[in-house]
Amino acid sequence: MTKMIKMSLVAAVAITGLSSTLAAKPLAEAIQDVDVSGSVVYRYNDYSDNEDTKDVNTNNYKIATSIKSKVNDYVTATVRVVTGTDITSNNSLTGLDTQTVADANPSLNVSQANFTVKTDVATVIAGKQGLTTPWTVAIDSDGDEQTGTGLLALVPAGPVTFAAAYFNQTNLDTVKLGLDGSDHVATVGVLGSIDFVSFDAWYLDMDEVFDTYTLGAKATIDMITAELRYTSLDLDGTDTDNNALMLKVGAKMDVFKLSAAYGMTDKDGGLTALDSDAKTTLTGWNVNLHNKADADMFMLGAGMDVMSGLNVALNYNTIDYGNTSATETTETEVYTQITHKMGKNLVTYIRYGMLDKEVNDNDTIDATVGRLQVEYKF
Repeated sequence: MTKMIKMSLVAAVAITGLSSTLAAKPLAEAIQDVDVSGSVVYRYNDYSDNEDTKDVNTNNYKIATSIKSKVNDYVTATVRVVTGTDITSNNSLTGLDTQTVADANPSLNVSQANFTVKTDVATVIAGKQGLTTPWTVAIDSDGDEQTGTGLLALVPAGPVTFAAAYFNQTNLDTVKLGLDGSDHVATVGVLGSIDFVSFDAWYLDMDEVFDTYTLGAKATIDMITAELRYTSLDLDGTDTDNNALMLKVGAKMDVFKLSAAYGMTDKDGGLTALDSDAKTTLTGWNVNLHNKADADMFMLGAGMDVMSGLNVALNYNTIDYGNTSATETTETEVYTQITHKMGKNLVTYIRYGMLDKEVNDNDTIDATVGRLQVEYKF
């Protein structure tokens, strides 16, 4: 794909008769160290429950393009452009309700603009970049992305790598989380591996909002993968501590794949992530552990490759949470997914399932949910 883009650029310049120089270099030479990658996602969501006013059908889009250009032997420049509702929306999928609004064109935002300096001693990224921490998602083809402007340094030291970063501006949606304060973020971490076990430990401080740490380990032995993570978050100015413990186990056997996960939070709260898809929380489809107090969540999944490129899976997720009798809530979802990998870069899936929610043993939501998604990566 990259070669085709480069050839097209050269041909376009030749046809129009423009000069084949760019910054005093022949165009072919100027673009030979440029890598282009990205994704195009279309998603249709269908949701209906026992209240007619809650029926929602939406078309969703996200298009992202990343361009990396080698400046010299040490420096690489990166730019990422993403469609989104606005620059403060974490660049999520742009959704259009098919029943209430007309078709519209999503806006285009620059989500990354940075320079990477790589030496034998360290790698430093300066500028606007994705927040690559366990609490955030730096790049997501069909979800939110957390970004910030600042410096990130990675220093390898034998079997481990030390990380340190400071961002004087981020797009973290603290208002959505019910928080208020600065968006300045500082973080340090260490990552490494010993034999078949990889591990990480991180600390992050959001100025005048909270400080948090997380410890994680992941092991793979033959067909079995197991992952354990503990996260604690302390809100500034309060006595509230948020803690979450999660265990995930998966197995791949020939054409079969099995998975199970358990997550729990304490009675103070379960706010241990800044994105529901981050490593420091558990997420199903419409059921998740994110920001829920006194919670126990179980996830079970089974899938089978019925033929080359075609997988059928069944998933069951349930969670109980609430730190008072009046807020005791149970959410349960069961859904099946058929995934078709049409080619190396093109994947389509269909989901259909049921979602049930009870508050204090009273049904509040009895819903059916459906989704069609097509994703192309280049």
